[in-house]
Formats: sequence, structure tokens, C-alpha cells
Amino acid sequence: MTTHWVGTWTATPAPADGVALASPTIRMFPRVSIGGDTIRLRLSNAAGTADLTIASAHVARRAPGPAIDLATDRVVTFNGSATAKIPAGAFVISDPVALAVAPLDDLAVSLYIPNDLPASFGVTGRYSRQFAYLSPPGDFTGHEVMHAARVVDDWYFLCGIDVQAGADVGGIVALGDSLTDGNISSHDKFCRWPDQLARRLVARGGRMLGVMNQGLGGNRILHDIRGDCGVKRFDRDVLAQPGVTHAIVVLGINDIRNRRGLAEEAVTAPELIAGLGQMAQRARDRGIKIFGGTLTPFENETFLRGAYTPEGEAKRNAVNEWIRTSGAFHAVIDFDEGLRDPDHWPRMLPIYDNGDHLHPSDLGYNRMGDLIDLSLFD
Repeated sequence: MTTHWVGTWTATPAPADGVALASPTIRMFPRVSIGGDTIRLRLSNAAGTADLTIASAHVARRAPGPAIDLATDRVVTFNGSATAKIPAGAFVISDPVALAVAPLDDLAVSLYIPNDLPASFGVTGRYSRQFAYLSPPGDFTGHEVMHAARVVDDWYFLCGIDVQAGADVGGIVALGDSLTDGNISSHDKFCRWPDQLARRLVARGGRMLGVMNQGLGGNRILHDIRGDCGVKRFDRDVLAQPGVTHAIVVLGINDIRNRRGLAEEAVTAPELIAGLGQMAQRARDRGIKIFGGTLTPFENETFLRGAYTPEGEAKRNAVNEWIRTSGAFHAVIDFDEGLRDPDHWPRMLPIYDNGDHLHPSDLGYNRMGDLIDLSLFD
């Protein structure tokens, strides 16, 4: 049978602001979307200013707390070596690992960093909405219960897990900002809308599709902040993902909000539309079906006071109208219509609002996942 690699889990590589590491073992717990008998890891040093050494890496099925199912523990190698050196700005792909995983399985990935990394190093990692563990200095990658010095909620260096799958298996990349990354959702509850999409696809049966969450808090279409902007990272985070066949793009609200308040970063609706149009064209050129997600309401948000303005609302409406009517995308996923208050469209319906009037609640995030027509992937 012909097989290929498909992404079953991803995290966007970006700077972990101000993070320093003291030669720890890092144990993280990604939940895969689709399963298989053989997997591989992808590790990134995208934000690093020097070479990153990984002295040991293990993967296993998760057990409670900082523990692993020891019978499933596997040593991960890179070109046959148990260690890997990743140049600044680069990433590495591991050798194949024989480990049977089922759809929606929780894995444990343990990485030992043999050197102290100061904040100036540029640790790669972004918040996870899941708890992970840092050990005291030392290699505990093979320990059933890892010694934990700190509990954190970031993905450090781990940027992807792939499975070997049949030729008919595809992959969906969700490219977005904090609303895709699940900011302020409950830890370890898997409430991000790509999580809900993955659950629905598994429950439906039929064609398998990996779901790769490339959400990045604060991300914008046109200007860098906490990592590369959307038009810059599109090739790396969408087109280069293994097995990608579909993409969903939900970006633009942070461009409108202009968090840093810089005049040179103020954008117009036509500029945002042009950026989205470039992404749509690049996906089509690669034979990837791309769907546009409308921008959700944020009237009177309190996450960044003063970010909401009538002028910004007019831009949001103009971008949404273009997404709905231009035909640039193969289909439209109307997150705006699904979350807004039907009696006052600029506002999120309170039941879907986490309270800051910008980010959805757990229910709101799951609602977003429920709004996606699964027939789009047939």
C-alpha cells in the first residue's frame, strides 16, 4: 500500500518571550488527531540565536500527571543518532518511530536540553492551554514519572507530529491567531475549535484527515508580532505541512486592533483583503482547498481596552463581506454569524463570550468547531 506522512498535530514555532531554561527535561502532552502505526517528531529552533542541542528525546503514550505508559516508551533518533543539533532558525525531523497510536490519543514527548539557555537565546515555544512539566537539571526522558520542578503551559521546541498513513488520508491546517490557538480556554480541556473539528471528523468516520492547529496568539496578516505575520509564515505553516489537502484561514482581527498602536502598522480593509487574497492564491497554486473564516465580533473588548473602535468595526465588516462574496476561497466558514448576538451584530453572544468580549468561552470555541460543514472535506 502506498503511504505518505500526514501531520496529526502541530504547534506554531514562535518566540517564547523571556523564557530561560536550566538544562531541563521537558515533558509535553500533545493530543493527536489521527492515528497510525508509525510516527515521527518535528522539532524547531525557529526563534533561536544559536545552535540548539537535543541530547535525548522520547515519545510514549501518556499516563496521569507527569507520567508515561512505560511499556510504550520509545527512544527517538535523528539520522540514527540519539542526539540532534538544530541550527538557529531551522528545524529537524526525527527518524520514524514504531508506535501505534489511535485517533485522539494523548502522547508524552520528553526532550532533554543539556545546556542552560538564557532568555537571550530565543527559546522557541508558545502557550499551549495544556500543562507540561520541566524537571530539575538532568536527563529524565526515560523515567516513568518525571521529576518535576515546574509546571508550565508552553510547547517548547516541539512543532509537529506526523503519522504514516494511506494515500487517501489528508490534512487540514487551521491558520489563525489566539482564537484558533484557544487563548483563555480551560487548560487540558481541549476546547480549541480545531480540537472540536478533529473530534467531529473521528466521530463521523470515513476519510481520515489530520488536523493541524497553526494558531498563534497575537498573529496578524501583515505585520510581525510574537512571530512572523500570516503572509510571511504561510509557506512554512501551511504549504509545507506534511499531507496538507485543506486549509482554514481566520486572520485579521489583530491587524484591525493594532495592539502596539503604531501609525505605520495601521491597515486598511483593502490591505487586509490583499493579504488574504495572496494566501488564497498560494494555496490554490498548490492544489490545496482553502476556506475563509469570517472575523468574529469584538465590540467593547476589555482584553486591550480601547482597541475596539467604530472604524475598526467598519474594517471588520468590509473584510467579512469580501470573504463571503469574493469567491477567493473555495468555501466560507461564517464564524461571525455563528457567534454574534442576533440582536446586535457587533457583539458576541454572551453565552459564547469568555467575558473579555474578544475571545470565546469554552462553549464558544466548541461552537466554532461545530460550525464547520464536514462535507467540505469529502
